[in-house]
Amino acid sequence: MTRELTYVAPGRLEWRDRPDPQLQAGTDALVRPFVAGRCDGDVLPLHHSVSRAMQAGVKLHLIDPVISDITGAVPFRGTFGIGHECIAQVTSVGEDVQDLRVGDVVVVPWSVSCGECRECRRGITAKCSTTRELSPGSALAAFGFGPSCGPWGGVVTDSLRVPYADRMLVKVPHGLDPLRVAAAADNLSDAWRSVAPALGESADGSVLVIGGGSRSIGLYAAGLAVALGATQVDYIDDDADRLATADALGATVREVSRRRWTSVRSAITRTYDVAVEASSTEQGLRDALRALGPGGVCTATGYYVGAGTKLPVMDMYATSATLKAGVSNVRPRLPELLDFVARSDFPAEKVTSTLLPWEDAPDGYAAHTTKLVLHREPLDLPR
Repeated sequence: MTRELTYVAPGRLEWRDRPDPQLQAGTDALVRPFVAGRCDGDVLPLHHSVSRAMQAGVKLHLIDPVISDITGAVPFRGTFGIGHECIAQVTSVGEDVQDLRVGDVVVVPWSVSCGECRECRRGITAKCSTTRELSPGSALAAFGFGPSCGPWGGVVTDSLRVPYADRMLVKVPHGLDPLRVAAAADNLSDAWRSVAPALGESADGSVLVIGGGSRSIGLYAAGLAVALGATQVDYIDDDADRLATADALGATVREVSRRRWTSVRSAITRTYDVAVEASSTEQGLRDALRALGPGGVCTATGYYVGAGTKLPVMDMYATSATLKAGVSNVRPRLPELLDFVARSDFPAEKVTSTLLPWEDAPDGYAAHTTKLVLHREPLDLPR
């Protein structure tokens, strides 16, 4: 049997046994996760009793019904294996796997993709049509979201089956500390796609990050923007610890005192080429869009579940602004991200606010902290 960290109810997680995963196809691999990060999105069901409230919100047309396509008809109902960010060792490979060997240290992307369907060829791996067919009606195929997103289980486990291993798994560069890229499977890659493409087109770009909701994503984005050479990186938040982390990563920090529905416009004194909306609030999204200069790009990284989210379309029209919203397509971005972190020595581990032994997962995963990372020793495997 294999142990798996299992979400039971808000604030309650347990180690539970499930059958050992087996290779089911020649393209499969089995991996043993030994570093796991808690995604910002996992905090919602851990710290709040949201299942019934969100179900009622959908029925009352207060919450967008698409949420049910991701989390099921009763959102975040236990039990299910939780967790979808990990660094792992390959422990077994199918006969058709060509590029991986037992002992390889790899990033396991959060979404499950085949690498060959039309969506995957377009780089939209989070919408892989091949893997989504295993859960008809689901918007995603992913680890750690429960059966509504497929039969994949969570990554905080002793053994994990990864299909399409050559297309899914990305090797961690030799010498790169796995703890540094603990969140590469999701949050760190999400931050990368929020700043790197736009800054690549504008070497002297300026960046605004509104933090607070997608807690670690906003911090990673601020730090990456500094490392990528942005001329100005401003980070806005109301949390002293996150502000200190952003400052340590080289951003200019601005503290605000606000409630979720309050604008932060008073803290914005200029326009920007790039905005990262990481507060997960509709008002934050509007503030970020209105802060863009001509041709600016805003990436929304949070959840905006309310029905009828209002956007300042005329402001966007006047500035020729672009809004990018959607789940992160991690797999195509991983090679360039890992290469950048290895070359630049980017200290992504500064965002980790709590580092705990693997065995402490049930209590630690529910902790109120910005970025939790679990770790244990890798196996001494022949390579």
